[in-house]
Amino acid sequence: MKVTLSALDTHESSFTPLVVIELAQDVKEETKEWLKNRIISRKKDGDDNDDFLTMAERQFIIKHELESLRARDEKMIPGYPQAKLYPGKSLLRRLLTSGIVIQVFPLHDNEALKKLEDTWYTRFTVKYQPIDSIRGYFGETIALYFGFLEYFTFALIPVAVLGLPYYLFVWENYDKYVVFASFNLIWSTVILEVWKRGCASMTYRWGTLVMKRQFEEPRPGYHGVLGINSVTGREEPLYPSYKRQLRIYLVSLPFVCLCLYFSLFVMMIYFDMEAWALDLHENSRSEWTGILLYVPSIIYAIVIEIMNRFYRFAAEFLTSWENHRLESAYQNHLILKVLVFNFLNCFASLFYIAFVLRDMKLLRQSLATLLITSQIFNQIVESLLPYWLQKKQHVKVKKKVQALKADIDATLYEQVVLEKEMGTYLGTFDDYLELFLQFGYVSLFSCVYPLAAAFAVLNNLTEVNSDALKMCRVFKRPFSEPSASIGVWQLAFETMSVISVVTNCALIGMSPQVNALFPESKADLILIVVAVEHALLALKFILAFAIPDKPRHIQMKLARLEFESLEAFKQQQMKHVAENLKEDWREGGKESAP
Repeated sequence: MKVTLSALDTHESSFTPLVVIELAQDVKEETKEWLKNRIISRKKDGDDNDDFLTMAERQFIIKHELESLRARDEKMIPGYPQAKLYPGKSLLRRLLTSGIVIQVFPLHDNEALKKLEDTWYTRFTVKYQPIDSIRGYFGETIALYFGFLEYFTFALIPVAVLGLPYYLFVWENYDKYVVFASFNLIWSTVILEVWKRGCASMTYRWGTLVMKRQFEEPRPGYHGVLGINSVTGREEPLYPSYKRQLRIYLVSLPFVCLCLYFSLFVMMIYFDMEAWALDLHENSRSEWTGILLYVPSIIYAIVIEIMNRFYRFAAEFLTSWENHRLESAYQNHLILKVLVFNFLNCFASLFYIAFVLRDMKLLRQSLATLLITSQIFNQIVESLLPYWLQKKQHVKVKKKVQALKADIDATLYEQVVLEKEMGTYLGTFDDYLELFLQFGYVSLFSCVYPLAAAFAVLNNLTEVNSDALKMCRVFKRPFSEPSASIGVWQLAFETMSVISVVTNCALIGMSPQVNALFPESKADLILIVVAVEHALLALKFILAFAIPDKPRHIQMKLARLEFESLEAFKQQQMKHVAENLKEDWREGGKESAP
């Protein structure tokens, strides 16, 4: 470590470290020299104007350059003949997998971080978050997550307020939930459409609204034979599409199906436990057996969270093995795999209770237990436990720095050592997934448990602060990533809102009060329920079509920008043509001269 940190002894007083590359302790000198030369060879001359780019943007550029390092003529990493290379292989990824590079991470800017914390989460009050400041420090992707979390929390308040009297006064009268369920279904459509407008306004202000995915560069883990991209003309790895499709359909798809089957098997074990607890309670009718009725649901909720996490690791491995060229394609396939499993894992038992057992009391109990248990579990695992471990590590680092007698900047040394021991933030995937499942609990069975929105609001009010603490003090600073929207998660939420129309209509149609209106013919009831469902779906799609994705002023600005770009291109073309004509005229004049 002393060798690695010797770079802190710099004679440049203005030196500001941006990114740390931690090497293994026994890395050979020739490997260090080779890596340094490869990095320096990509350096471009430019202005050293710190005001032009934010620290997060400069760190992103460094990450991009490191990930763009590809093997050319090298057959191996110098000093490590077992670490084979071939043309097009990502050098950084090979160094990481070989254990030569331990990790690469950007450093926090302590002064800027302190200012951000003071306006963000240090005072527990209900207020708007400093989204623009979050974007300036962490980048657009994380800023959009916190913007969506804030927006979704405030959007839940009307549902929570409306659901409270339903919970208190008309609990068993399911026919009266028609108004509440209809409101929820329209609400779910409107909030998602309004969010797209707000998201467009934010990303336009940040300059990331218009991003051309087709010109996206290959992701670091992408590998293949080095060749020329026929569209961009750049040198990059090439990998046959049919090989990727074979991996998806012959390996990934069967594995996902096997995991779904296992999830259903665990669900049936849970129902056996529920039946056992119910029989025990009916035989003894004691206070302890009454409490025992909730134990199977609590155990099942914890098992669901554990299974979700194990499956996530497997899904990441498979998606990486599929070898997708673009980061966006990688994320889309990963999200699809995880969403399918998590949806079945979290909601299959509720669908079984609702539509097979038709036990509304058990459905209400299971929904409440799953929602509350998952919220408590996530708060502990994601924030409280990592924060406690980080505080213990901070104390150890303080003692180590105080005992250090080396001639280096102790403050910077302490920061590097402390941050390198922090956990790595793996992106917004888990955070969006948590909100997605929460949205499912609120919308899918709203007519059965109207209090779900109130619990979601309470959870999210603490989630905003715990996630902010997690970003600033628990995990390493993540590299910023530009984003134009929340991506495929928008489609996931919209799909969930469509499914919620079907489930709520079916639940209301199954209620005893509604069935009593059609004692003679169940066919009429089914036809009416289907007609109402189709009418609500039609209303949802009409609302989605009627509400523009971008505000009018943003549309005008984008049209103006496109017009100015075309005008500039025309002027450049005309200038080029004029220069060619002038050159031709000169050449013609020379040839006609005697």
